[in-house]
Amino acid sequence: MTRGLTIALDGMGGDHGPATVIGGADIASVRHPDVRFVIFGDEAKMRPVLNDHPRVAAVSEIVHTEVAVAMDDKPSQALRRGRKTSSMWLAIDAVKTGRAQAAVSAGNTGALMAMAKVILKTMPHVERPALAAMWPTARGESIVLDLGATIGPDARQLVQFAVMGEAYARVIFGLERPTVGLLNIGEEEVKGTEQVKEAAQMLREAKLPMRFHGFVEGDDISKGTVDVVVTDGYTGNIALKTAEGTVRLIVEFLRAAMRSSILSRLGYLLAQGAFKALSNKLDPRTSNGALFLGLNGLVVKSHGGTDPLGYAAAIDVAVDVASADLLKKIVSDLEAFSAFEQAGGHSNPVSEESEAAIS
Repeated sequence: MTRGLTIALDGMGGDHGPATVIGGADIASVRHPDVRFVIFGDEAKMRPVLNDHPRVAAVSEIVHTEVAVAMDDKPSQALRRGRKTSSMWLAIDAVKTGRAQAAVSAGNTGALMAMAKVILKTMPHVERPALAAMWPTARGESIVLDLGATIGPDARQLVQFAVMGEAYARVIFGLERPTVGLLNIGEEEVKGTEQVKEAAQMLREAKLPMRFHGFVEGDDISKGTVDVVVTDGYTGNIALKTAEGTVRLIVEFLRAAMRSSILSRLGYLLAQGAFKALSNKLDPRTSNGALFLGLNGLVVKSHGGTDPLGYAAAIDVAVDVASADLLKKIVSDLEAFSAFEQAGGHSNPVSEESEAAIS
């Protein structure tokens, strides 16, 4: 149910500011006619754009501020300059005060993470938040986390990511027990870092609402082998940027091939429908919008260089998670894992004996 939902928008975030934000809200308002927006930013810059989009203007409120976080600001700089005054801070604060149910920003990722942690704080039983996004796969979509919020998590934190990811999958995909895999350099139990091996054993032993698949490799992400892929922010961000670059390369190769001869151009004309379907599948804008998990509030990060269509997809994510009461589900599952630990759950690295028993 979207009736009564309000989404806070950082009107100045991203490479293109109000044009992308308000244009995206216009597209999203067609999909979600009951949703309202409160847009934070420089009114002199936003009002002319809003006037060109009367549909959004009818369901939006502008809150003026001239302070905006720059895309190249360090998190510490953003906190000093934009604390309580920037469009990014005010959008997140609207979630804390209950003025909005979720916030969306295309601004500086590090600054957004820092401000969100300061304003919303992390949930009980969460040590570090994670950035989760939908990943197109051969069988539909999977959730991948962390994509850059936390570098070097320990085993407990990886398990927390898994718990948050499976709750997200249950909400978004409607699955009772999503499959979860830990990204590793191989499927064998003896491979990987001690943190990854320890997290795997904890996930096997904890009675959580998921089906733990075990280790998955890089190619399993695009195959859609599991519903949720868990990794650290360093590896996840590299995987994401590699995938985005590969998609762009494939598109360029296809364009060059289609222009290479008269016959190839004729073939393109005959197969236009198939190429259009492929283009839509590979379009990163359709899966834009990464959610910060582990905070006491919902914050969605849009790609900074996206266009209105991509920004609308990020708003879609915010609407979906706000409508589904995701935070309560995450809290419940985290409490279950905490109870498992307090009852004497596994807390030591995987031993050779336990590896043998598992195999």
